[in-house]
Amino acid sequence: MKVDYHVHLEEGPYSFRWLEQTNQALHYYHSKNVHFPQSQEWMKQSLDDLQARIANGAYHSDWLNLYLQEALRLGLKEVGIVDHLYRFSESRYYYEKNINVSEHSQIGRIQKKWLQQVMNQNIRAFVDFINTEKQHWKNHGVKLKLGLETDYFPGCENELQPLIDGYDWDFIIGSVHFIHGWGFDNPATEHLFLEYNLEILYDEFFDIVEKAIRSRMFDFIAHLDNLKVFGHRPQELKLIPYYRRIAKALVETHTPTEVNAGLFYRYPIKEMCPSPTFLEVLCAEGVLFTLSSDAHFPQHLGNYIYENTLYLQRQGLTDIVTFSKRKQIIKRGV
Repeated sequence: MKVDYHVHLEEGPYSFRWLEQTNQALHYYHSKNVHFPQSQEWMKQSLDDLQARIANGAYHSDWLNLYLQEALRLGLKEVGIVDHLYRFSESRYYYEKNINVSEHSQIGRIQKKWLQQVMNQNIRAFVDFINTEKQHWKNHGVKLKLGLETDYFPGCENELQPLIDGYDWDFIIGSVHFIHGWGFDNPATEHLFLEYNLEILYDEFFDIVEKAIRSRMFDFIAHLDNLKVFGHRPQELKLIPYYRRIAKALVETHTPTEVNAGLFYRYPIKEMCPSPTFLEVLCAEGVLFTLSSDAHFPQHLGNYIYENTLYLQRQGLTDIVTFSKRKQIIKRGV
């Protein structure tokens, strides 16, 4: 069964690049209505579509229906829509406490600006929107699932739990995007990798990942080795002990992870998460998996799901994990 359990509807910053990608997404699905691309008619239609998209926002059936179209085209049976916790104004204190947003440092100023750009939504609006759309998707033979991707910071459990509670989630994803308050996947701060001993940095990173797993707060853990995002990684043989340690933590806590295609098609490393070597270790230890494209636009939904399914099968894994109301469901013989 084909599933995609890590799909986003929108994310800033709202640059002209974001506008271009949004226009490409709209054109991908609406091009049949335009006879002459790059004509005056095409430009007017593109501007009208973009204006409607921006006015309606991401939490609108017109935008979500493009994801449904793609899911039907690909034969996906379940799709998990998530948003990042940092998109929601309710989480402001959580992030301002745990990441560097100081006006007294360059990284702080960069990250404060970034947080202001992306934190513009409300949790209840997101939850209500996805839940009201579930029946429409079900009518078309696709299960729509509601998820949340949350950043884990060591010792944050008591602050994070109230942000999760009280909403009808199907699954919560735990992820690590920050070390020492630094968002290491932000292109504007990539230069900071040069200030670290990579072996020490990876030791600190995997320590946070293990803490996230053992917190038992999350239904699965995302992109286990995304610290490699820009290609900064020590000799991978040195990382195998960490891979085994993470595998042990996942097995002992019965926590699944994902094969995530996002870094492969969107970032310089051009590699799946986990890496092939990491994946072999995880499979050998009996870790449970789900599949994800980490799409941020509808035309990226399902990216490399088929290829990664085959890869898991070659490792001897034929089951995947799905979720409903925060309960694991094992799909046999995928």
